[in-house]
Amino acid sequence: MPPFIQFVIRRLLIIPFSLLIITMLLYAGVMLTPPEGRATLYLSKGNGRFSKNIIPVIIREHHLDAPYFVQYGYWLESLAQGDWGYSPSLADDVLPAMLQRTPATAELAFFSLILFIPLGLLSGVFSGWHQRGRFDNAFRLIAFAATSLPAFILALVLISIFYISLGWFAPERLSTALSYQLPAQNFQFYTGFYTLDGLLNRRFDVTLDALRHLIMPVVTLSLYHWATLGRITRAMMISEHGKDYILAARARGVKESKVMWKHAFRNVLAPSITSLTLSAASLLTGVFLVEMIYNYNGISIVIAGAMKGGIPDAPAAMGFAIYSVLIVLLMMFLLDLAQAAIDPRVRSEVLDI
Repeated sequence: MPPFIQFVIRRLLIIPFSLLIITMLLYAGVMLTPPEGRATLYLSKGNGRFSKNIIPVIIREHHLDAPYFVQYGYWLESLAQGDWGYSPSLADDVLPAMLQRTPATAELAFFSLILFIPLGLLSGVFSGWHQRGRFDNAFRLIAFAATSLPAFILALVLISIFYISLGWFAPERLSTALSYQLPAQNFQFYTGFYTLDGLLNRRFDVTLDALRHLIMPVVTLSLYHWATLGRITRAMMISEHGKDYILAARARGVKESKVMWKHAFRNVLAPSITSLTLSAASLLTGVFLVEMIYNYNGISIVIAGAMKGGIPDAPAAMGFAIYSVLIVLLMMFLLDLAQAAIDPRVRSEVLDI
């Protein structure tokens, strides 16, 4: 079997094992509450009003007074069947509610990734290759400021300047007028991405409006990760700059741009993806905060609604936690594959374990 296929199989086997450990810890935290509190995890549309009469029935049906592993097994079985409970705050089943809001979060995360990944790599390469130059000095100054500024502070600054003062960009996903017009105009949702569906419907005004509303949240979400990836790439480019193979390439008369991209960058790319994996996981968890600040109606609505009121919405909170873990594990799996495809050493190291 080819080494890459073995690598993929091993990585795929790690996902359910990791998910099992994480869900065990999550449910262990839930076990700290009495059975009456845990019964809310099993509420459905028919009994979603916290009726006092239905709680004892749920406790008996789902063995909530049984030992931990028995309860965990029944709960895990419900998750596998797609029954993630009923959310009173959303007035809907948890899993369909999150799937309905996934395209908004996915669109924001997608544009953030395609912004900070190439910019982080390019700026890090140029900065490290031209160390102490003007570009390097400017990059280090901006990167230092970007890593020092919390995302919510940056968001407030952008809103104050570009929305309140200049009126260029606005929060939310679409302008108010379009939000009300589209349902009545037979607008077809093919992907759930307004930017792409606008093109598929030949509604370029929708695409442009969606892009205009994406600018502030994408910049807020991407800036820190761009700076982190760029600084790491810069440090690795500096370490590669004086190595023997670089000096040999220059001695052979290879063009400086070719030495930088064909020789140095290829050795820097694989370790940069390791940093990129952590940045992408952090971005996916940080996207929810950015959504709430910009009123960007994605999955963050689920956790925001779960925390409102005097009684927390346990099904929504648990569903949000599990869903987030699944997304992060999938993203890290895809980035591991990219790293293994680029660098054969990654495959060999894993297979030697």
